Amino acid sequence: MKQSGTSIRLTGAVQDLASEVVSALRGGDHLPLGDSLLGRDETGPSGDLTLAAVRVLGADVLLPNVLRSVPSDPDDLAVVRKAVKAFPPSADASPTSLWSHWAMERALPRSAAPLDGARADGTEPGAEWLDEAPWQFLTHQLAVLAPLALPAEDCAVARAARRRPVDVARGFVRAVRRRDWLQAAGAGRWLTVLDGVPETLGLESGLAFVAQMGGDDPRVALQVQAARLLPAGAPA
Repeated sequence: MKQSGTSIRLTGAVQDLASEVVSALRGGDHLPLGDSLLGRDETGPSGDLTLAAVRVLGADVLLPNVLRSVPSDPDDLAVVRKAVKAFPPSADASPTSLWSHWAMERALPRSAAPLDGARADGTEPGAEWLDEAPWQFLTHQLAVLAPLALPAEDCAVARAARRRPVDVARGFVRAVRRRDWLQAAGAGRWLTVLDGVPETLGLESGLAFVAQMGGDDPRVALQVQAARLLPAGAPA
């Protein structure tokens, strides 16, 4: 099935935004989200597309500041807040969509400066669907929710991951064998913050291989770079 023009443009916007985050994680120059949005015409379709890209990438758009315990630019926080408001979960939203939205809301106060108006109340969605999930499905879901893989993160999804490090390791290996580099990178990021990961896994070399094979995708590069920085990162 061919992608629609809008879908193709959104994919490109997500890739561009992921590249900016990777640059920031590596210490290079990057456009603040606010400037990026204004540069794409905040009031037009391109601005809407940028907000959609922020929503797709989720809380990771603020990850460089979170890891360095540096307050985010108020304009950046305003963009994230706009994305949260513009794309709320639907009544039949999947658990991962609910959690992704929750993570973005939580990232706003965690990243620093207070915003005008309402802030997230911290109420978590349910995570019961992970309790008895097969390890393959568990790994897939955790990879989608990789923005929650942070040092000292305490939420139901993180607790579910901490209970099953061996299953996440199995899922990482499976993703590598299936050449699903994005899932492998997301699972690898979780493994860097979990205790009880088998030493025989060779996570460091595994992540290097994922970066080599899938690093042309900025989303993969983002997760691998985050995984490399997380052990030394600041508590969430």
